[in-house]
Amino acid sequence: MDVSVIALTFAAIFVVELPDKTFIAALVLSTRYRGLFVWIGVGLAFLVQTLIAVTVGHAVTFLPDEVVKIVAAVIFLIGAVLLIREAPKADQEEAETEAEFAAKATTSKTGLAAIGASFLVLFAAEWGDLSQLLTISLVGKYGHPVSVFIGAWAALLAVSGLAVVAGRFLLRHVKLSVVFYVGAAVCLVLEALTLYELAS
Repeated sequence: MDVSVIALTFAAIFVVELPDKTFIAALVLSTRYRGLFVWIGVGLAFLVQTLIAVTVGHAVTFLPDEVVKIVAAVIFLIGAVLLIREAPKADQEEAETEAEFAAKATTSKTGLAAIGASFLVLFAAEWGDLSQLLTISLVGKYGHPVSVFIGAWAALLAVSGLAVVAGRFLLRHVKLSVVFYVGAAVCLVLEALTLYELAS
């Protein structure tokens, strides 16, 4: 286990996932169901998806090192471009995203039903999103699947926990577009580091 890889992964995934629909989904679900049940359900969905991303990333490590680094650099660049492209419209689309997830959680549920509903909503919504691609890239780049898994899952749990506990407050005081730009900057830094390693 590598603490620096855990920390880097946590920081990258946290910043990229904060403006994602995951945050809005967890926030909306917590207005329908008890917050703890939402967090558990969302956390279990993230557990499964992070395990799959780490497994795919680990398979990538069997490719030649240069190929892995090139693919990682491309994914980091794509992530930055996507975040920059989405940033200007992020604030106005927030209401639409809230309405979308509110429609999926129309009835009140408790206990295992709330956990199951939260799991299903997030599990269906998160396939192929940027945090999964970054997780795959980070495993491929650093070759530490356990460290990346810990960092990525911890970041996803932290983002969903923030959404459940203080999501409405954060959305009032921090513009999603700003968080998108910060996430893009993180992706560009990761890309630059990867290209530097390729060149040296």
